[in-house]
Amino acid sequence: MIQFEGFKIIGLTVRTTNENDQSSKDIGQLWEQFYANNVLAKIPNKINNEVYSIYTDYTSDHTGEYTTIIGAAVTSLDNIPDKLIGRIFQPDNFEVFTAKGQMPQAIINTWFNIWKQDNELQRKYSYDFEVYGDNSQKDDCSEIQIFVATNKMK
Repeated sequence: MIQFEGFKIIGLTVRTTNENDQSSKDIGQLWEQFYANNVLAKIPNKINNEVYSIYTDYTSDHTGEYTTIIGAAVTSLDNIPDKLIGRIFQPDNFEVFTAKGQMPQAIINTWFNIWKQDNELQRKYSYDFEVYGDNSQKDDCSEIQIFVATNKMK
C-alpha cells in the first residue's frame, strides 16, 4: 500500500455503470473520443504525457454508477479547454496492482481480480485510477498500474 499525493487532472468525462456491460461501451467511446480528438495534445500545463483513467463519484460500489475521467495530470486548472473538465483529487491510501499482457483484456482481468477482493481491500470508493505510461502499449508485454483507494492504514 502507498499514500499517493493528490493531483489535478484535465480530461474528458462520462457517467456510467458496470451493469449490462454499459461501462465497456461508454468508456470505449470515451477512449475513442480522447484519441480521435487528440485530447492529450490540447491539455495545457501537463506534468508529463502519462494518461490517467480515473473512476470516481461512486453511488455505492463497483456495481453502481460512477464517473470516468480520461486525461492528464496538470500543474494548474487554469485555461481548461472547451469540452474538457478539471478536477482536484486529494491525497489518499492506495493498493497498487499491475495489469500485464495484451490490453484491454489484461486490465479487465485485473479489475475482476480486484472486485473479488473488495472486502479484504477495504475499498474506499473515493476514486481509483489507472496510469498509462511508457509501457502501456507494448502488445503482449504491456503494463498498466491500477491504484485502488483503501481504508487500510499503512
